Amino acid sequence: QDIRLTMDVNTVAPMVLTLQVLPDMLKRNRGHICNIASAGGMLGNPKMSVYAASKWAALGWSESIRIELKEMKSSVKSTTIAPYYISTGMFDGVQSRLFPILEPEKVANKIIKAIERDRNFKGMPFGFHFIRFLQGILPFSWFDFIIGNVCGVYHTMDNFTGRKKS
Repeated sequence: QDIRLTMDVNTVAPMVLTLQVLPDMLKRNRGHICNIASAGGMLGNPKMSVYAASKWAALGWSESIRIELKEMKSSVKSTTIAPYYISTGMFDGVQSRLFPILEPEKVANKIIKAIERDRNFKGMPFGFHFIRFLQGILPFSWFDFIIGNVCGVYHTMDNFTGRKKS
């Protein structure tokens, strides 16, 4: 049940919503789709496998939509956002050694700027733009050592508590 809920919220809902508004955008040949994925969808991370899977799916889907729109020569734009942890309460207890926990207001401002500038992809912080590159050139053992041990990403969830239920 939790798996289905996570997939429905993070993957299926953006697809269904986009498919509701996209036909009118295509008719007008204008509009902008913004999908909020996650840096967690760019690499596996212990203790968040279902969340990561849902965001990987959202990233792949959003990337496909971008390419489809481009091939159609449509003026409808698409932006995929992949932020690191944001201090909203959802990830309370997360500890990040190297990368900062992001502030919601700053993330919102960066999302708006990315849309206004027709950016295809916005990773936050900027270093997350290099994840795919590093995965492509490094052996898994090196990548795991750098991201997991040096950067500490694989241990961010060790003290995770999540938002307290009221």
